[in-house]
Amino acid sequence: MNLFTKILACPKILLEKRSFGAEKRSFAGGSETAAQTAKIFRRSLAIRLVTAGSTNACEQELVALGNSYYDVDRFGIHFVASPRHADMLMVTGPVTRNMREALVRTYEAMPAPKLVVAVGDDAIDGGIFKGSYGVLDGVRNVIPVDYEIPGDPPSPKTIISALLGILEERDGKPAGQTTATQA
Repeated sequence: MNLFTKILACPKILLEKRSFGAEKRSFAGGSETAAQTAKIFRRSLAIRLVTAGSTNACEQELVALGNSYYDVDRFGIHFVASPRHADMLMVTGPVTRNMREALVRTYEAMPAPKLVVAVGDDAIDGGIFKGSYGVLDGVRNVIPVDYEIPGDPPSPKTIISALLGILEERDGKPAGQTTATQA
């Protein structure tokens, strides 16, 4: 099966979307969420992003999180350059053979507890690239994944809603404890 046939045969959403209440959630109280983030992580939530071979669609949506419209900084969420400073690892794209080692090294460099989020259908199971010779399919085949944010690509509102849902699930749980709603 060639790539063109895969694109046409691939459903719009590969996995059923888990509703984090994106339609019902109001983003009014950034200070409340920032306080919740500080309580859970003892400071703001630091995210390290790894692009493991994606088409850059998810990255564009993640970059939009920093603009003045979505402004994730008001929730105490920011992106960092070093995995040693990260609380969460977000991975986009199917893991290519060339990116496997870099992804594993980034994961190993993170302090415990390690939260890993696969963003987009490609990161979840390989998307339209699944089964290709150059990819190892989803992130789960390389490192353990705690949460998944489906979509091709997921919108910034969906990503914020999922992050806030993760924060709500983590609230009140000791560091390193997993949840029943893991991916």
